[in-house]
Amino acid sequence: MRLGAGRRAAVLVSGLVASAAFVACGTVTAAPAPSAASTSYATPVTSVLVRAAPLPPSDEPLRAWCRTGVRGSTGSAECFNPNASVDRVRLHVECRRWYDPDVDTAAERIGPAGHASLSGRCWHEVDDVWISHDSGR
Repeated sequence: MRLGAGRRAAVLVSGLVASAAFVACGTVTAAPAPSAASTSYATPVTSVLVRAAPLPPSDEPLRAWCRTGVRGSTGSAECFNPNASVDRVRLHVECRRWYDPDVDTAAERIGPAGHASLSGRCWHEVDDVWISHDSGR
């Protein structure tokens, strides 16, 4: 079966998109290209093997996972600690206007398998939101 030029381009583009998605996951190893003596008119399919790179050992303590968000003039964070150690998290909200005071919440202690919700509010717009971690005591 012979593919038209438009169909070949669509197959090529979809193959590139799929391989780009795998590149974000780890090392990509492509199969060798077919030989020039091949008489097949179909576009060859290249197999992709993805190997996740192991994480290097770290001296940093394990931390809670947090998602931050902004809705209107309120910055918030949802944190979950999947680790066996205690983590303390603080939410920092930077307000856009110079006269609007920035917000730093008190440290919230999150134990093993614990969950915390933090929020802070500006008078007007929020410029930035981030979390800081401290080992629990």
